[in-house]
Amino acid sequence: MSEVYAVRRGLLRDRCAAAGSAAALVTRPANVRYLAGAAPRGAVLLLGPAPSEDTLLCPRAPAKDPADGRPDEALRQTVLPAPGGDPVVAAADLAMALGAESLAVEEHDLTVARHRAMGSVAPRLRLADLGSAVEQLRVVKDEEEIACLRIAAEITDHALGELLESILVGRTERHLALELERRLVDHGADGPAFATSVATGPHSGRGGHRPSDRRVEEGDFLSVRLGANYRGYRCAIGRTFVIGTTPADWQIELYDLVFAAQRAGREALVPGAAYRDVDHAARHILESAGYGEGLAPWTGHGVGLEIDEDPQLAPAAMGKLDACVPVTVEPGVHLPGRGGVRIDDTLVVRPEADGGPELLTITTKELLAL
Repeated sequence: MSEVYAVRRGLLRDRCAAAGSAAALVTRPANVRYLAGAAPRGAVLLLGPAPSEDTLLCPRAPAKDPADGRPDEALRQTVLPAPGGDPVVAAADLAMALGAESLAVEEHDLTVARHRAMGSVAPRLRLADLGSAVEQLRVVKDEEEIACLRIAAEITDHALGELLESILVGRTERHLALELERRLVDHGADGPAFATSVATGPHSGRGGHRPSDRRVEEGDFLSVRLGANYRGYRCAIGRTFVIGTTPADWQIELYDLVFAAQRAGREALVPGAAYRDVDHAARHILESAGYGEGLAPWTGHGVGLEIDEDPQLAPAAMGKLDACVPVTVEPGVHLPGRGGVRIDDTLVVRPEADGGPELLTITTKELLAL
């Protein structure tokens, strides 16, 4: 992997050089991990004028936690000598010592106070904006990254499958969410990819619902959304079920509609497809059925070292899909006071010659009565 990280840093260094910056400072944790192999708490990565000068600066000695990753051995590592020191300020000082006249920084991640502190310690160092250069490099995943996402999805499917085999009536949303997160860890996850959502009855179908003490009742829609974090890579799955009885007609009709929208979004995932066209494929079905008001502002998004990455599959999104880009497709409809349906999958964009989109989350999408 050391060579992989070196190549990634080399691509970023080339971009910085083209923009007139001899060095770069990466502070966003996911970006640090992408380039360095690990992101110890509070660490930053300085890309020096020469590859041999690349340095991971840590405010304290890194804990040897596998969940944090393993730093690239080719990197220099520096632990700040004084407790409470700021690695950002130390990086600016080091950049000056290495002879850099300019330093590209992630302004979207730095506070104003830290930006000013860098200017005070290295007043002759010209600070430029690195922008989202690292995030752009992260969009297309290599096969090792996709393998991690595939394992994260397998863990998530196992955890959800086990829950579906247990008795659900009478248990609270909060209890079920905690159980799902425990099962993720039991199956090898470093932790949940995001806060697990379990929504029952009138709460079902709501995106980002925070589990409450409401208990599962017969006849409820039950919608769950969860994902595993495996070696830093995160996936998402969302499913909706009916509890304890044959689904009502309105539940079947709503479920079939959301399923059709989700399938249309999945089928639109081809290299070269515009982000907005993927969103439209799913959104149009729901809007045509009269559910346009209240829909989420996006149909899906990228996943990887963060659960919400570029690209965004939204009506006004600019750009086109590339192969080897993992995304979610997650339409949903919520009817106030009644509940609703969400169906989320994580997929990898693949060309038709390779079989089309690769579905990572494979738990059944049949409307089961549990």
